[in-house]
Amino acid sequence: MMGSLGRLGARWGMAVAGVAFAVAAAHAQDTRPTLAVMTFSNGAIGTANTELAPLTIGLPTLLIDALADNTKIRVVERENLQAVIKEQNLGTSGRVDPATAAHLGKILGAGHMIFGGFVTDPKGNIRITARSVNVETTLVEYNTDVEGKENDLMTLITQLADKINSGLKLPPLAAGVKETSLQQAKKIPLQATLLYSRAIAAKESGKSDEAVQYLQKAIKEFPDFGQAQDALKKLQPATGTE
Repeated sequence: MMGSLGRLGARWGMAVAGVAFAVAAAHAQDTRPTLAVMTFSNGAIGTANTELAPLTIGLPTLLIDALADNTKIRVVERENLQAVIKEQNLGTSGRVDPATAAHLGKILGAGHMIFGGFVTDPKGNIRITARSVNVETTLVEYNTDVEGKENDLMTLITQLADKINSGLKLPPLAAGVKETSLQQAKKIPLQATLLYSRAIAAKESGKSDEAVQYLQKAIKEFPDFGQAQDALKKLQPATGTE
């Protein structure tokens, strides 16, 4: 029995090491500053806590996309982060302490791990907070927040990405990118971001068909939602949905 357990542990260790090696090798020649974004916490009040729960996954996913507008930095895709979290046996929530996040960052080749959360009030206001943990020191190196109306969530996410970029003294965005991103974000209401967030949550739960349905609905109602279009393109080949 102990021999079997030992062999199982060895195989598990080799699998984790394999992921670490693959990720490190993939980015060995990429010297850009690298960030990873953890799952956000939900501080919404009352019934909104349940209604906005999908944003714990959707919001960081959209933040990753907004940060990636800066081609001078590298942002770890959420799928890669979740794969490492799973292989490290840390559960699926992604809510880990700074020291553990720093460990994940080293596996992923990231120098900064972004934590965040959101709170709301009965008047439809939302405040999004974010803090960055330095992977080398495991210390919080930067805190920031944005606040406004829930229906302006996409705009707030874009503003948050800009503040993180500036606050961490990362290479600046290319000229015109910030304004273009803001103008696109203003077209996407809260309902669209919720549909997108539910889709991403469904996908991570292994419910790809359900995710496709949410994305199709989001695109039908909000044709300018580029993130939903991109997510749908990635999912459809796997589900066979047309």
